[in-house]
Amino acid sequence: MSFINYASREINCKIVYYGPGLCGKTTNLQYVYQKTAPDAKGKMISLATETERTLFFDFLPLALGEIRGFKTRFHLYTVPGQVFYDASRKLILKGVDGVVFVADSQEERMDANIESLDNLRINLKEQGYDLDKLPYVVQYNKRDLPNIMTIEDLRTELNPTKVPDFEACATVGEGVFETLKSVAKLILIDLKKGK
Repeated sequence: MSFINYASREINCKIVYYGPGLCGKTTNLQYVYQKTAPDAKGKMISLATETERTLFFDFLPLALGEIRGFKTRFHLYTVPGQVFYDASRKLILKGVDGVVFVADSQEERMDANIESLDNLRINLKEQGYDLDKLPYVVQYNKRDLPNIMTIEDLRTELNPTKVPDFEACATVGEGVFETLKSVAKLILIDLKKGK
């Protein structure tokens, strides 16, 4: 789904951070944005509604590598976590090249994680995508909290296909860039195959 801009010799790829409300999607993007050199990023744009606590979406292009003489620019988006914003989620998934599913590691958030992952699969399918055929990684966020599930239990529930997964604490940046680099690398592999 990547967009090629021949004038600027850029391939534009879209990465969507998906997950339940308050799981850390926005925190991931804010950390990446803060730590990225000013000349390597565009403006972060946020559209917020009165009732939505998280950002509606973030936009952040990152230059990363070249393919056949073209620079690769990544656009990072978050989706609203709350189910109420399902239409917005679907819209943001249009043209997606890669997905980061951000899971909340807290025991009491497992149902919300599962519901959000099921919702991701349904929304992708409605647009002709199959999550298992997309560049896709899982991040287990909030690993610094006391009431968290084991990585083994999280993997069993949220990553049965064994895609790359990462432990994270987005508030301090732990695991944030590892997650992003992994999904970006998978997208680049797809692009080189000529998908």
